[in-house]
Amino acid sequence: MKKLLIILTTSTIAITSLFAQQKETYDYARFNREMVQYGVQAVLMCNGLFTSNRSLAQVFDQELAYLRQTVGTAQGGDYSVDWERKTVAVGVPGGIPKMRAVFRDGLGCVILPPDQTFEDIDKLPTLDLPPLATDPAKIPWPNGDFVKEQTLSPEIDQAALQAASTWSFDRESPEQVTLSLMVVHKGQIVHERYAPGVDMYTKTRTWSTAKSIAVTLIGMLVEEGKLTLDGPLGLEWLPKASSSEDDPRSAITLRHLLNMSSGLYTVDNARMEYATGSGLSYWAGASSINGARNRGLIRKPGTHWDYENYDTILAVLAMKKALGDSKTYMEFPRKALFDRIGMRNTFTSVDRFGDFILSSQVYTNARDLARFGLLYQQNGLWNGERLISEDWIKFVRTPAPSTASKGNFYGGQWWLVPDNRKDVPKNAYSTAGNRGQYVIVVPSHDLVIVRRGLDYGRQGFNRWDLTREVLKAFPEMATASGRK
Repeated sequence: MKKLLIILTTSTIAITSLFAQQKETYDYARFNREMVQYGVQAVLMCNGLFTSNRSLAQVFDQELAYLRQTVGTAQGGDYSVDWERKTVAVGVPGGIPKMRAVFRDGLGCVILPPDQTFEDIDKLPTLDLPPLATDPAKIPWPNGDFVKEQTLSPEIDQAALQAASTWSFDRESPEQVTLSLMVVHKGQIVHERYAPGVDMYTKTRTWSTAKSIAVTLIGMLVEEGKLTLDGPLGLEWLPKASSSEDDPRSAITLRHLLNMSSGLYTVDNARMEYATGSGLSYWAGASSINGARNRGLIRKPGTHWDYENYDTILAVLAMKKALGDSKTYMEFPRKALFDRIGMRNTFTSVDRFGDFILSSQVYTNARDLARFGLLYQQNGLWNGERLISEDWIKFVRTPAPSTASKGNFYGGQWWLVPDNRKDVPKNAYSTAGNRGQYVIVVPSHDLVIVRRGLDYGRQGFNRWDLTREVLKAFPEMATASGRK
């Protein structure tokens, strides 16, 4: 009997060893990735041309620089641009699906799925909200764009400020492309610089800086009592459980989502961002909210930090439910925030179903982002009116519990100075978007720093290093109110 047992055990080991030689090396998501790559190019070309008003040469040189391979060149290729209808199509029939993007006034470009054509343009969402009637060129900063010439305070080290600007623009890595830099001190613009081909009106994609805009809008509804941080979300999850009480995802709260700690199945953070998950809604015409709701719970909510676009999209879905109807929802970002602080150049894009992709797809300029940062620097006040509660600002600046063992680097859709950084004030906090989009608020120095980029390749522009460099121009300006 013992001999038989030894033989069986040995055989089991041999069989296991044989099968262990097999590895999954084929990229089963390859065809999705190719489709998404075409979709990325269609969206970035469409927005580059019709939202940012850049030339084809600029779009290929910078907007598309981070793609591994582009379709065609600025001189032509397997893509088409309809300048009158403001559309872009990438690809040709057969093979990789042809991807199409359409500009919509006030929203930016919307991506279509492979089985839709431009005959469906009239079915796409619109924002029928006229722009503010007043001329921003005649309105003083920060409500408008009129900036008086002024001499910098002698307390500001002008040479150090210029050195910080040079540090930002003249990068050792050619892959780090700074488009604009703004420094706002005590509410006034003390430095503003743009790269060639860019000016104060140029809108570019915020990428994940949009998440900080999303949490601001959500915070307004929490203050009104229409949403709660720790109550049930009331979302309809997919696939549906036999009852909501049986679904463990019912334990997820708004706080968990905003802390990037939902416990839901990892998609974007598992190297699948450009193959499935939110990538299909960003670049391939899938529903953003259906994908977000169709994830299982794999961890206890609140216990594990996992940066997922879908968590933000779920929080925005909760915002939509709280607002009640699609018209109110579509107009909410402008009426509640943008129009009130002079963010006239900001578009919040949607998927083709009319759901905001506020995890990434916002187009704006440097000055609008400086206004946004200034709202936080002013502790939620604008022209004496409170737009964001102090409690909400405290929430977004409080480290997510799930980051305690990792350096306390993330709050509520804002990034915090990690524990291991000793060269910048701990009270600083920042938005962060792909390709180098940063709005940095430094309360202790009454500072807002905005850096826009079109970085590509390995990227690596460090916002806290930028903060350190800018602060050299303000050596003794820490304010009593900002030391908290």
